Amino acid sequence: MTRRAVLAVVLTFAIAFSAAGCGSGVSSSKQSEQQATASVEASLRAQGFTKVTLRIRHADGSVEEHCVWLADTELERQQGLEEITDPLIAGGEAMVFSFNTDSDRSFWMKDTVLPLSIAWIDSAGGVVTTADMNPCPAGTANCPQFSASRPYRLAIEMAQGRLQDWGIGPGTTVTLAGAC
Repeated sequence: MTRRAVLAVVLTFAIAFSAAGCGSGVSSSKQSEQQATASVEASLRAQGFTKVTLRIRHADGSVEEHCVWLADTELERQQGLEEITDPLIAGGEAMVFSFNTDSDRSFWMKDTVLPLSIAWIDSAGGVVTTADMNPCPAGTANCPQFSASRPYRLAIEMAQGRLQDWGIGPGTTVTLAGAC
Protein backbone atom coordinates (compact mmCIF):
# COMPACT_ATOMS: atom_id res chain seq x y z
CA MET A 1 0.00 0.00 0.00
CA THR A 2 1.34 3.45 -0.84
CA ARG A 3 2.02 6.05 1.83
CA ARG A 4 -0.88 8.14 0.48
CA ALA A 5 -3.28 5.16 0.74
CA VAL A 6 -2.14 4.44 4.29
CA LEU A 7 -2.63 8.09 5.24
CA ALA A 8 -6.14 8.06 3.71
CA VAL A 9 -7.09 4.95 5.71
CA VAL A 10 -5.71 6.42 8.92
CA LEU A 11 -7.45 9.77 8.41
CA THR A 12 -10.72 7.97 7.69
CA PHE A 13 -10.31 6.10 10.97
CA ALA A 14 -9.59 9.34 12.82
CA ILE A 15 -12.71 10.98 11.39
CA ALA A 16 -14.82 7.95 12.30
CA PHE A 17 -13.34 7.95 15.79
CA SER A 18 -14.18 11.61 16.26
CA ALA A 19 -17.76 11.11 15.05
CA ALA A 20 -18.21 8.22 17.48
CA GLY A 21 -17.52 10.62 20.35
CA CYS A 22 -20.64 12.71 19.65
CA GLY A 23 -23.18 12.49 22.44
CA SER A 24 -20.77 10.60 24.69
CA GLY A 25 -21.14 13.00 27.62
CA VAL A 26 -17.55 14.24 27.16
CA SER A 27 -17.21 18.04 27.13
CA SER A 28 -16.73 19.57 23.70
CA SER A 29 -13.30 20.98 24.62
CA LYS A 30 -12.15 17.61 25.97
CA GLN A 31 -13.60 15.92 22.89
CA SER A 32 -11.76 18.40 20.64
CA GLU A 33 -8.49 17.65 22.49
CA GLN A 34 -9.04 13.92 22.07
CA GLN A 35 -9.81 14.36 18.37
CA ALA A 36 -6.70 16.48 17.83
CA THR A 37 -4.54 13.94 19.68
CA ALA A 38 -6.04 11.06 17.68
CA SER A 39 -5.45 12.93 14.44
CA VAL A 40 -1.79 13.69 15.24
CA GLU A 41 -1.21 10.12 16.43
CA ALA A 42 -2.77 8.74 13.24
CA SER A 43 -0.55 11.02 11.16
CA LEU A 44 2.63 10.00 13.02
CA ARG A 45 1.78 6.30 12.73
CA ALA A 46 1.01 6.73 9.00
CA GLN A 47 4.51 8.19 8.58
CA GLY A 48 6.00 5.05 10.19
CA PHE A 49 6.69 6.31 13.72
CA THR A 50 6.24 3.84 16.58
CA LYS A 51 6.19 4.23 20.36
CA VAL A 52 8.82 2.86 22.76
CA THR A 53 9.47 3.04 26.48
CA LEU A 54 11.92 5.70 27.64
CA ARG A 55 13.44 4.69 30.99
CA ILE A 56 14.89 7.45 33.18
CA ARG A 57 17.05 6.49 36.18
CA HIS A 58 17.49 9.45 38.52
CA ALA A 59 20.56 10.12 40.68
CA ASP A 60 18.64 8.84 43.75
CA GLY A 61 18.11 5.46 42.02
CA SER A 62 14.41 5.94 41.31
CA VAL A 63 13.20 4.99 37.84
CA GLU A 64 10.35 6.34 35.79
CA GLU A 65 9.14 5.25 32.37
CA HIS A 66 7.35 7.14 29.62
CA CYS A 67 5.88 6.00 26.31
CA VAL A 68 7.45 8.19 23.58
CA TRP A 69 7.63 8.40 19.80
CA LEU A 70 10.71 6.86 18.16
CA ALA A 71 12.52 8.25 15.11
CA ASP A 72 15.08 5.59 14.19
CA THR A 73 15.23 5.77 10.39
CA GLU A 74 16.77 8.54 8.32
CA LEU A 75 13.37 9.56 6.94
CA GLU A 76 11.80 9.71 10.42
CA ARG A 77 14.74 11.68 11.82
CA GLN A 78 14.44 14.19 8.96
CA GLN A 79 10.68 14.59 9.56
CA GLY A 80 10.89 14.76 13.36
CA LEU A 81 8.31 17.04 14.94
CA GLU A 82 7.83 19.30 11.92
CA GLU A 83 4.39 20.94 11.87
CA ILE A 84 3.34 19.34 15.21
CA THR A 85 1.43 21.86 17.35
CA ASP A 86 0.28 19.54 20.17
CA PRO A 87 2.60 20.02 23.21
CA LEU A 88 1.67 16.49 24.36
CA ILE A 89 2.84 15.20 20.96
CA ALA A 90 -0.15 12.89 20.46
CA GLY A 91 0.14 11.28 23.87
CA GLY A 92 3.83 10.51 23.43
CA GLU A 93 4.99 13.75 25.07
CA ALA A 94 8.42 13.37 23.45
CA MET A 95 10.20 12.08 20.38
CA VAL A 96 13.47 10.19 20.69
CA PHE A 97 15.90 10.25 17.77
CA SER A 98 17.97 7.07 17.92
CA PHE A 99 21.27 6.48 16.12
CA ASN A 100 23.09 3.12 15.79
CA THR A 101 26.51 4.76 16.22
CA ASP A 102 27.75 7.93 17.86
CA SER A 103 26.50 11.03 16.08
CA ASP A 104 27.44 14.68 16.06
CA ARG A 105 24.55 15.86 13.87
CA SER A 106 23.03 19.25 14.57
CA PHE A 107 19.30 19.84 14.99
CA TRP A 108 17.29 22.77 13.68
CA MET A 109 13.74 24.04 13.91
CA LYS A 110 12.85 24.45 10.22
CA ASP A 111 9.08 23.92 9.76
CA THR A 112 8.74 23.21 13.50
CA VAL A 113 6.08 25.36 15.14
CA LEU A 114 6.26 24.16 18.74
CA PRO A 115 9.10 25.52 20.95
CA LEU A 116 11.13 22.47 22.03
CA SER A 117 13.75 21.40 24.53
CA ILE A 118 16.32 18.81 23.50
CA ALA A 119 18.59 16.52 25.50
CA TRP A 120 21.45 14.62 23.89
CA ILE A 121 22.26 11.23 25.49
CA ASP A 122 25.57 9.35 25.08
CA SER A 123 26.03 5.60 24.49
CA ALA A 124 26.17 4.95 28.28
CA GLY A 125 22.83 6.76 28.79
CA GLY A 126 24.35 9.90 30.33
CA VAL A 127 23.07 13.36 29.49
CA VAL A 128 25.60 15.11 27.25
CA THR A 129 23.88 18.51 27.20
CA THR A 130 20.48 20.13 26.78
CA ALA A 131 19.13 23.17 24.93
CA ASP A 132 15.93 25.09 24.39
CA MET A 133 15.04 25.62 20.73
CA ASN A 134 12.59 28.19 19.37
CA PRO A 135 10.80 27.82 16.02
CA CYS A 136 12.54 29.21 12.97
CA PRO A 137 10.27 31.79 11.29
CA ALA A 138 8.79 30.67 7.96
CA GLY A 139 10.85 31.83 5.02
CA THR A 140 14.08 32.11 7.03
CA ALA A 141 16.97 30.96 4.85
CA ASN A 142 19.41 30.05 7.64
CA CYS A 143 17.73 28.58 10.70
CA PRO A 144 19.92 28.31 13.83
CA GLN A 145 21.45 24.89 14.44
CA PHE A 146 21.74 23.24 17.84
CA SER A 147 24.57 20.81 18.61
CA ALA A 148 25.64 18.57 21.45
CA SER A 149 28.98 19.27 23.12
CA ARG A 150 30.19 15.73 22.25
CA PRO A 151 28.93 12.63 20.38
CA TYR A 152 25.58 11.16 21.35
CA ARG A 153 23.33 8.17 20.54
CA LEU A 154 19.90 9.55 21.46
CA ALA A 155 18.33 12.97 21.23
CA ILE A 156 15.07 13.62 23.09
CA GLU A 157 12.80 16.45 21.95
CA MET A 158 9.76 17.60 23.90
CA ALA A 159 7.74 20.75 24.55
CA GLN A 160 10.03 23.46 25.87
CA GLY A 161 10.59 23.20 29.63
CA ARG A 162 9.40 19.58 29.93
CA LEU A 163 12.88 18.01 30.31
CA GLN A 164 12.97 19.37 33.86
CA ASP A 165 9.50 17.93 34.53
CA TRP A 166 10.90 14.48 33.75
CA GLY A 167 14.14 15.12 35.64
CA ILE A 168 16.33 14.76 32.56
CA GLY A 169 19.62 16.44 33.30
CA PRO A 170 22.99 15.86 35.00
CA GLY A 171 23.04 12.68 37.05
CA THR A 172 20.25 10.89 35.17
CA THR A 173 20.67 7.87 32.92
CA VAL A 174 18.32 7.46 29.97
CA THR A 175 17.76 4.26 28.01
CA LEU A 176 15.19 2.85 25.59
CA ALA A 177 13.19 -0.28 26.36
CA GLY A 178 10.61 -2.17 24.30
CA ALA A 179 7.48 -1.05 22.52
CA CYS A 180 4.63 0.43 24.54
